[in-house]
Amino acid sequence: MSHHHDPHANPRALLTPAMRSVVDRIARAGHVPMHALSAPQARVAYAAGANVLELPTQKLPRVEDFTVSARDGHPIPVRHYAPLAGPLPVLIYFHGGGFTVGSIATHDGLCRRLAHLAGCAVLSVDYRLAPDSKFPTAHNDAWDVVQWAAGAGTDGKWDTTRIALGGDSAGGTLAAACAIEARDAGLDLSLQLLFYPGCAGHQNTPSHHTFAKGFVIEEPHITYFFEQYIRTPADRDDWRFAPLDGKGSDGFEVDLAGVAPAWVGLAECDPLVDEGIAYADRLRMASVPVDLEIYRSMVHEFIKMGRAIPEAATAHADAARALRAAFSTH
Repeated sequence: MSHHHDPHANPRALLTPAMRSVVDRIARAGHVPMHALSAPQARVAYAAGANVLELPTQKLPRVEDFTVSARDGHPIPVRHYAPLAGPLPVLIYFHGGGFTVGSIATHDGLCRRLAHLAGCAVLSVDYRLAPDSKFPTAHNDAWDVVQWAAGAGTDGKWDTTRIALGGDSAGGTLAAACAIEARDAGLDLSLQLLFYPGCAGHQNTPSHHTFAKGFVIEEPHITYFFEQYIRTPADRDDWRFAPLDGKGSDGFEVDLAGVAPAWVGLAECDPLVDEGIAYADRLRMASVPVDLEIYRSMVHEFIKMGRAIPEAATAHADAARALRAAFSTH
């Protein structure tokens, strides 16, 4: 199923009034565009706006910060959220931000809500960012944390037999790619929870064109982020960057048979919507159970706008329900 929006129609007309008002407020604020900033400036700008529209912070009985050693010895900061006592199933969460911006802090509200609503632990991962760390560092950091979290050294912090991976945007890319790694390694996952994940290598689907400008994440931002992250254009064709159409070292698209069941939540008015639908389709073709939700009239990043956009809480509840179901059957 693909999106056939009339190319001559005004795509802004698809937005709900509340969504249009947020988009207009962002435009009126007149911030310097991300792609005109240095990476450190872009990180500060993203952090400044990240929680402006976030719902009130969900209090939890236990939140702790520690580090996990990457394969090269780098200490990867992680934050562990526990809504209840006892060894809980765990969602390992990778924040969005184009591999260049974002942090544990920018997605703290979202992770707290998911922990609370799903009744599971959440482990949020501060993987290294571009341009200081190029592809595939973010992917390797993500996979190193997954392997550690599934291992014996975690000291009963969570139930290592019930692990889900999740992420939004670039974090969704990391979650999807780590689900492929897990399948290859024989690590059994309960679920991959993907909020509008980046899946394709080349920004060339119709939705990249239809929603190129005026829908929060703009085509120049995406290009800017990706150019910071990739070493050479060939990286765009690597499955760890583009799980939908990227290739393995053998030159073939990755076989998706046997990867974890997926919950995919997409925004209708998002440059990334078409590749998200295409990835859900490819998973289904490989006989992977897929639950696909398309949130009508929403834009990229809407799950972090709950104060203004009621659909954010709906998406959180849908995702939490998918986590509960996956953990209870696993």
